[in-house]
Amino acid sequence: MTEVPSAYIDTAEEAADAAGAVIRPLFRSPLLVEAKGDASPVTEADRGAEQAIRALLSARFPDHGIWGEEFGADRPDAEWLWVLDPIDGTRAFVTGRPLFGCLIALLHRGKPVLGIIDQPAVGERWIGVAGRKTEVRSRLGGTAGCRPCPTVGEAELSCTSPDMFEPADRPGFERLRAAARRVTWGGDCYAYGLVALGLVDIVAESTMKPWDWAALVPVVEGAGGRVTGWKGEALTLDAADGRVLAVGDPAMLPEAVGLLTGSP
Repeated sequence: MTEVPSAYIDTAEEAADAAGAVIRPLFRSPLLVEAKGDASPVTEADRGAEQAIRALLSARFPDHGIWGEEFGADRPDAEWLWVLDPIDGTRAFVTGRPLFGCLIALLHRGKPVLGIIDQPAVGERWIGVAGRKTEVRSRLGGTAGCRPCPTVGEAELSCTSPDMFEPADRPGFERLRAAARRVTWGGDCYAYGLVALGLVDIVAESTMKPWDWAALVPVVEGAGGRVTGWKGEALTLDAADGRVLAVGDPAMLPEAVGLLTGSP
């Protein structure tokens, strides 16, 4: 297992702090409210936050690669690659709901080994590092640890939106949805943080880009869960098709995969 140097973890937290300093003044700001759905304040927050993160990472680790949603990839073949989504959950951000997050991931040879979900508006942060227990810092309370839930029938299912699925993926999700105890819509990366807190049991989504899922893997798995593709495969840059499945209880994974793929 790859050992993540403490300097990388500390810098990731500093990067999240820097992004938060850009994002917070724009969240629920008069500028955002007056825009009435126009994307310009969101774009300002997205771009400004990613620029702040990139500046810090480039100064500290010039030999690392950086791949962000807003400004693309720089040295994407580097051994260590930072993958960034400055605001995951644009719709939540623009409508004033604190269910968005800043995602910072570090991949080693294409595998996620460090992930941060940061919610700057309410001051919540999840820190996942390969080989360590996930750490949660929140004034709202909560401790990292997925809860036991071995069957889909007992599970709280979450998904950002039913509109995110390609036609070919919808039947699989509908089978999973019908089998679950209950489904809650909305949440983006925040839902995966709730899996790590033991409050949500399963998330299934599709059309996810690497910056959408890379930070989530260490966070959920460090709390005892699993994050895979819909076939149960590990998520890496070389093996990901945009379909993401997170379960809090690994015992539920085979049943969830069977429902999503239509295999017994």
